[in-house]
Amino acid sequence: MTEIEGLPSDVFILVIPFYVDKSYLQSGDGSSQISATINAPENNYADYAAYALVNGKLHIFGGDSDSKKIARLDDCTLNELTVRLNEEREIGHAALSIENGTKALICFGWSREYHRTCEVFDGSTTVSTFSADSTHYYGGLGLYKNQPTSVGCWSERHQKAETLSATGWTALPDHPKRISVHSLVGLENQSLLLIGGRDWGNDGGFQSGIWQLKDENWNQIGELLQADYYGSAIYIGRSIYYFGYTSKAIQRLDFNETEDLQNVAQIGNQPGNYYLPVLFQTVSDYCI
Repeated sequence: MTEIEGLPSDVFILVIPFYVDKSYLQSGDGSSQISATINAPENNYADYAAYALVNGKLHIFGGDSDSKKIARLDDCTLNELTVRLNEEREIGHAALSIENGTKALICFGWSREYHRTCEVFDGSTTVSTFSADSTHYYGGLGLYKNQPTSVGCWSERHQKAETLSATGWTALPDHPKRISVHSLVGLENQSLLLIGGRDWGNDGGFQSGIWQLKDENWNQIGELLQADYYGSAIYIGRSIYYFGYTSKAIQRLDFNETEDLQNVAQIGNQPGNYYLPVLFQTVSDYCI
């Protein structure tokens, strides 16, 4: 499969919601949205699952149907692997491609026991790694300066950010808000974006802010057209595609060559209130 980047008209994103039979293919320019047929052991197979690419293949981790499962998307089928997660990660966990896409880091989870823990999957085995210093239930994972980073926590409602290096986790500047259930996206310029979420300093209010951590400073650089949380985001070409939950809005954030935010546009709506959908860049006729 060839990976196509560039103009939104060339971009196609497979979206797998919590019910696999609701999967669809979304075009980056908003011109088409077509049902896609994905096979899985259960229809709720992607419910609350985290996801990441490993060696170019989409993998999903944990979730409500089986908190230790690892499954790989082969053609149009989610195939469960014999290797399992070390810890139960039912909801509130996160996954991130690391080491140039050769591995995935999977962290956190619903149980207080797993709020800080992490493990690494290399395509065939899972190995435990450093636990975070703070809890990050629904704190997400994204790359800052090419290192995995998490921000905030649903349950502890703190503002703490920290990043993982070869020697463990170290603190970053606190986020200005007590934020969680946002989306984190690392840019090529080494900065980290935090999109949407809920602010527990404001009674859990839905957030529209687009925040950037750059040079150890947090700054708000823009806003979504509609506030949202429980969304998923994917960076393709020079655009971030954000699939919202409460508003259902699919919003595209466009950046220039130096990765300065230029524009935010709504390119469509999700067919339902789909929280934390699995996103995968693919081709225009994938599984339709």
